[in-house]
Amino acid sequence: MKHTMRSAVFVALGAATAVGIAACGAPGTADDTGPGAGGGQSLNAPAKKSGTLTMVTKFADPKYAPYFESVAKAYEQANPDVTIKLEQVGDQPYKDKIRVLSASKQLPDIFFSWAGDFANKFVRAGLAADLSSAIAPDTEWGKTFSPASLKAFETNGKNYGVPIDLDAKYMAYNKAAFTKAGIQGAPQSLEDMLTACDKLKSAGYTPIAFGNQYGWPAIHYITQLNAYNVPPATLAEDYDPATGEFTDPGYAKAVDQFKDIITRCSSKDANGVSHEAGQANFLNGKAAMHFLESVEFQVLTAKGGAPKEVADNWDFMRLPAPQGAAGDTGALTGAPDGFMVNAQSKNAALAVDFLKFMTNQQNAGKLTADIGWLSPVQGSATAENSFPQLQAALADISKANQFAIWLDTVTNAEVANAYLSGVEGVISGSKTSKDVMTEVQKAAAKAKKQAG
Repeated sequence: MKHTMRSAVFVALGAATAVGIAACGAPGTADDTGPGAGGGQSLNAPAKKSGTLTMVTKFADPKYAPYFESVAKAYEQANPDVTIKLEQVGDQPYKDKIRVLSASKQLPDIFFSWAGDFANKFVRAGLAADLSSAIAPDTEWGKTFSPASLKAFETNGKNYGVPIDLDAKYMAYNKAAFTKAGIQGAPQSLEDMLTACDKLKSAGYTPIAFGNQYGWPAIHYITQLNAYNVPPATLAEDYDPATGEFTDPGYAKAVDQFKDIITRCSSKDANGVSHEAGQANFLNGKAAMHFLESVEFQVLTAKGGAPKEVADNWDFMRLPAPQGAAGDTGALTGAPDGFMVNAQSKNAALAVDFLKFMTNQQNAGKLTADIGWLSPVQGSATAENSFPQLQAALADISKANQFAIWLDTVTNAEVANAYLSGVEGVISGSKTSKDVMTEVQKAAAKAKKQAG
């Protein structure tokens, strides 16, 4: 699935990527005619669409590459004087390639980016065009996207990225298991969910299927719980490497809540179990709930191979917020992937026009039909190209106040590593919330020193 690939390479290469991008300085300051420098290059569609666009993605996988190739070809057919040179590489090779291209000031017109600090590195270095005049939430194009997806690529009130897909984290639950345990509907608070776990145990179920062998599944819980327990302004300040401190008491509260979930709903042996093995326990009916990404919903359907007893009896909910939460209870863990435009591109307006084409209603629906991914374009998931739960997920994402972007990609790599090792200790019982936050605070101090 998408996040497992992101997580492994992001933490390992985050520091190296930062060095590569920082090394190229801020070319936008040397030539303030580019859109990234706010120098006035119009992003309106050119009267005559002609020229060559260069584009690099990380979607080389045979399951995904044909979609992007077909959209590029369709645009060329509609605009015979335009040539799109599309290069698609794998996940890790992309990290290496974009670092080299950034350092040599040879970025393509359009390039892929993860949301969070990865995207912000390009913004800080003056490498990403300010697209606000084209895609801000109040523009005609911007209004077609779910608000949370646009906000994920927003920096200092400006829009620098075009979201291309959506992924969010939800708690799937077996309705038949809930009925058997005497649980009426989805729990409305974290406390209610913990009580439901007690009832499910008594009914013979593992309340929540969970495997944390590679660390990221636990991080997804912490991502959501941090958003619930820490005020948004504080969270934004701490997730910025230059200002992060992580001293708000809400962070320790989030870790304690995660421990409660493990103690009452799962198992301290989860570090030795893969996410897929945990998921199998949900699919075979032994577990009643499973925290998974919307891109995984397909595996819970009959078409995806799920047993009929599960395929016909599952629904989903957000991880419920704790009562009296101090943070944003409307935040949702997840993020879009997206594309940025080179701030020094001579074809910025043409690049924007192509990205508008890629995200029109027809191509957004095609993304879901061809790949099975949700598009950030509202109304793009339909009965014809998806299934009810996926349609409901898109509607729910559109209601989110903002994305709580994956903790291991939105924060500095040092902080992410401290969290990864810390929550593994919480699961095994070897660390307390105080232990975890002490290490996170040390990592944040190191990141701040490096940023300074």
